[in-house]
Amino acid sequence: MFLNKPVPGIIAGMFVLYGEQYAQILEQFGEACGMGADEVANETAEVRKTIAEVREATLTAGWDGAWFRRAYDANGNPVGTNEDSEGKIYIEPQGMCVMAGIGVDDGKAAKALESTKELLTCRWGTAILAPAYSTYRIELGEISSYPRGYKENGGIFCHNNPWISIANAKINNNDEAFKVYKRTCPAYTEEYSEIHRTEPYVYCQMVAGPEAPTPGEGKNSWLTGTAAWTFVDVSQHLLGVQPTFDGLKIEPHLPPNFGELHIERTWRGTRYIIDVTRTGEQSLTVDGQPVSGTVVPTAATGTEEVHVALTI
Repeated sequence: MFLNKPVPGIIAGMFVLYGEQYAQILEQFGEACGMGADEVANETAEVRKTIAEVREATLTAGWDGAWFRRAYDANGNPVGTNEDSEGKIYIEPQGMCVMAGIGVDDGKAAKALESTKELLTCRWGTAILAPAYSTYRIELGEISSYPRGYKENGGIFCHNNPWISIANAKINNNDEAFKVYKRTCPAYTEEYSEIHRTEPYVYCQMVAGPEAPTPGEGKNSWLTGTAAWTFVDVSQHLLGVQPTFDGLKIEPHLPPNFGELHIERTWRGTRYIIDVTRTGEQSLTVDGQPVSGTVVPTAATGTEEVHVALTI
């Protein structure tokens, strides 16, 4: 495996995030799928050992001092580093690594998102990299071939902006999490539609970045997977209704001006009717009965409705 070498930031983040989910699936369902108890324990331990190695590599070889590096090229040189004059910081590792929880405990995650806001974010969204490349680089290929501020060379890709929103929610930067969502959301771009110049009801693949001659101009509308990631961001992180093995976790990450929320979610055949009120104190009741924590237990089979009241 690649663990004895520097680890690309985005792949490392995915490895840690989805590797831990795989370990949890093993613990929950391994024996039911025919694995022995010892086999489950050994496989889970090996997975988590490897995750720890990748996490450590990301916090060392993958850390550039104020953000996570994007990768290492075929010659072993870092990509997405302050040592370079261009392409110093990329969006993907900042989002994916923080989503995976890498650097949350030691402040690196917060620093990476601070750098993302300062160096990549503008009125129209968060750019894929900065500064944009001014010349073609054979070791990077296509990304350096586009005009500055467009496509992979400094454009704002709507697809990975939700990662930055989720990452901010992960560390309770709730104001910025919602602002990231708003910057690319079609519902909020109508005020400058003469600049955006695309349909006001659909995401673009890319919006011209701050270094482009036409910043804020939408490109390639419809050609994107943004809606799926935005749905995950809004439903599971901003509104905070997240499925778990034990039930629905209700943990909104919205700015203080959202005083009340009414959410309805059908899950495993049951309709959960959820009311959230901001009071400054944490409490959860399910069908009138107090429940500790923020997880609504899975309803019994055949239950049609569950009424949830959460105060935050």
